[in-house]
Amino acid sequence: MWHIGGQTLNSQLLVGTALYPSPDIMRQALEASGTEVVTVSLRRQAPGAQGGEAFWHFIKEKNWRVLPNTAGCRTVKEAVNTAHMAREIFNTPWIKLEVIGDDFTLQPDPFGLVEAARILIEDGFEVFPYMTEDFIVAQKLVDAGCRILMPWAAPIGTGKGPMNLYALQLLRARLPQVTLIADAGIGLPSHAAQVMELGFDGVLLNSAIALAHDPVSMARAFALAVESGALAYQAGPMPQREMAMPSTPVLGTPFWHQHQQKEGQHA
Repeated sequence: MWHIGGQTLNSQLLVGTALYPSPDIMRQALEASGTEVVTVSLRRQAPGAQGGEAFWHFIKEKNWRVLPNTAGCRTVKEAVNTAHMAREIFNTPWIKLEVIGDDFTLQPDPFGLVEAARILIEDGFEVFPYMTEDFIVAQKLVDAGCRILMPWAAPIGTGKGPMNLYALQLLRARLPQVTLIADAGIGLPSHAAQVMELGFDGVLLNSAIALAHDPVSMARAFALAVESGALAYQAGPMPQREMAMPSTPVLGTPFWHQHQQKEGQHA
């Protein structure tokens, strides 16, 4: 159980709704993931749009929390306007804020991101900013009022997994009160477990499930990985050492030698 954006949730896995082979597979995968938060792009899916109404009814039936995003926005004005439309359509103050600065890497524009975040927070939004793992950008977003940060593990859609563990660890260590959700670049359940073991609060992904050969089974695998990583962090992993250390004692007489001596006495 964790608290995020004024809500209490059980699942720490957030799942996207794009790229699935069919609406039915998408529904099965979302259910298998155990998620309670689904991301929706206003430009791709909206209540009342052709093909969107059935999807919207399905989301409401499941009582999932919708996290609309500003995917595809490249300017502050565009992102802010899209966020306001999303709040009106989806009836939520939550917004995953994206202000893309590069078409090749889809890396966020840090300056536009901070400016848009400040505007939206003043307008009453709960902003989930999609960002790189840069600590200074993170601090600027926190200073702007963000309580949640969504640093990428790797460029979106690459599936490469955490590429800069030091930077992700630094974010967790320096921002202990901020909710951190790994977003983008997660390709395998082991990647999700890895960031959760660092102390992250959640994982958001889409392509890793939707593009799998069996999205439903992959969704279940990610659910288990996120839960496993969170439990490992809570349990407190053993410290790493530079030198080997045996897990069993080497002093005294081996127990099998003692057993052999007793057998010899009885012979």
